[in-house]
Amino acid sequence: MNFSERIIETIKSIKFGNVLSYKEVAELAGNPNGARQVARILHTSSKKYNLPWHRVVNSSMKVSIKDPYSFNLQIKLLRSEGLIVSDNGQVIIGII
Repeated sequence: MNFSERIIETIKSIKFGNVLSYKEVAELAGNPNGARQVARILHTSSKKYNLPWHRVVNSSMKVSIKDPYSFNLQIKLLRSEGLIVSDNGQVIIGII
Protein backbone atom coordinates (compact mmCIF):
# COMPACT_ATOMS: atom_id res chain seq x y z
CA MET A 1 0.00 0.00 0.00
CA ASN A 2 1.44 3.40 -0.95
CA PHE A 3 1.42 6.53 1.22
CA SER A 4 -1.73 7.98 -0.38
CA GLU A 5 -3.62 4.74 0.21
CA ARG A 6 -2.44 4.67 3.83
CA ILE A 7 -3.64 8.26 4.28
CA ILE A 8 -7.08 7.31 2.97
CA GLU A 9 -7.28 4.29 5.29
CA THR A 10 -6.11 6.36 8.27
CA ILE A 11 -8.74 9.04 7.64
CA LYS A 12 -11.43 6.37 7.24
CA SER A 13 -10.41 4.94 10.64
CA ILE A 14 -11.02 8.18 12.58
CA LYS A 15 -13.90 7.30 14.85
CA PHE A 16 -17.13 9.26 15.34
CA GLY A 17 -16.55 12.09 17.82
CA ASN A 18 -12.78 12.16 17.35
CA VAL A 19 -10.39 14.36 15.39
CA LEU A 20 -6.81 14.08 14.19
CA SER A 21 -4.51 16.76 12.85
CA TYR A 22 -3.15 16.63 9.32
CA LYS A 23 0.25 15.86 10.85
CA GLU A 24 -1.12 13.04 13.03
CA VAL A 25 -2.77 11.45 9.98
CA ALA A 26 0.53 11.69 8.08
CA GLU A 27 2.47 10.17 11.00
CA LEU A 28 0.02 7.29 11.36
CA ALA A 29 0.22 6.71 7.60
CA GLY A 30 4.00 6.47 7.82
CA ASN A 31 5.38 9.91 6.86
CA PRO A 32 5.56 12.54 9.60
CA ASN A 33 6.38 15.17 6.97
CA GLY A 34 3.36 14.38 4.80
CA ALA A 35 0.73 16.76 6.23
CA ARG A 36 0.42 18.66 2.94
CA GLN A 37 -0.32 15.44 1.09
CA VAL A 38 -3.05 14.70 3.65
CA ALA A 39 -4.60 18.09 2.85
CA ARG A 40 -4.32 17.41 -0.89
CA ILE A 41 -6.05 14.05 -0.59
CA LEU A 42 -8.82 15.53 1.54
CA HIS A 43 -9.33 18.30 -1.02
CA THR A 44 -9.36 16.01 -4.07
CA SER A 45 -10.68 12.66 -2.83
CA SER A 46 -13.09 13.12 0.09
CA LYS A 47 -16.19 12.46 -2.01
CA LYS A 48 -14.62 9.68 -4.09
CA TYR A 49 -13.65 7.68 -0.99
CA ASN A 50 -16.43 8.92 1.32
CA LEU A 51 -13.86 10.27 3.78
CA PRO A 52 -14.90 11.84 7.09
CA TRP A 53 -12.99 14.98 6.06
CA HIS A 54 -14.49 17.02 8.88
CA ARG A 55 -12.56 14.97 11.46
CA VAL A 56 -9.20 16.36 10.29
CA VAL A 57 -8.08 19.70 11.73
CA ASN A 58 -4.80 21.61 11.95
CA SER A 59 -2.11 20.96 14.56
CA SER A 60 -3.65 23.57 16.85
CA MET A 61 -6.83 21.47 16.83
CA LYS A 62 -8.58 24.18 14.87
CA VAL A 63 -10.67 24.15 11.69
CA SER A 64 -8.46 25.69 9.02
CA ILE A 65 -10.63 25.73 5.90
CA LYS A 66 -10.65 29.19 4.31
CA ASP A 67 -14.00 28.94 2.49
CA PRO A 68 -16.69 30.29 4.90
CA TYR A 69 -19.35 27.75 3.86
CA SER A 70 -17.03 24.75 4.34
CA PHE A 71 -15.59 26.24 7.54
CA ASN A 72 -19.06 26.48 9.09
CA LEU A 73 -20.08 23.06 7.73
CA GLN A 74 -17.05 21.44 9.38
CA ILE A 75 -17.92 23.07 12.71
CA LYS A 76 -21.54 21.92 12.37
CA LEU A 77 -20.51 18.33 11.56
CA LEU A 78 -18.05 18.17 14.46
CA ARG A 79 -20.65 19.53 16.87
CA SER A 80 -23.17 16.97 15.58
CA GLU A 81 -20.72 14.29 16.75
CA GLY A 82 -20.66 15.74 20.26
CA LEU A 83 -17.43 17.71 20.02
CA ILE A 84 -17.19 21.14 21.56
CA VAL A 85 -16.07 23.60 18.89
CA SER A 86 -15.85 27.37 19.37
CA ASP A 87 -17.30 29.71 16.75
CA ASN A 88 -13.75 30.41 15.53
CA GLY A 89 -13.22 26.70 14.88
CA GLN A 90 -11.20 25.69 17.94
CA VAL A 91 -11.91 22.08 18.94
CA ILE A 92 -11.91 21.81 22.74
CA ILE A 93 -10.03 18.66 23.73
CA GLY A 94 -9.82 17.29 27.24
CA ILE A 95 -11.85 16.71 30.36
CA ILE A 96 -14.51 19.29 31.03
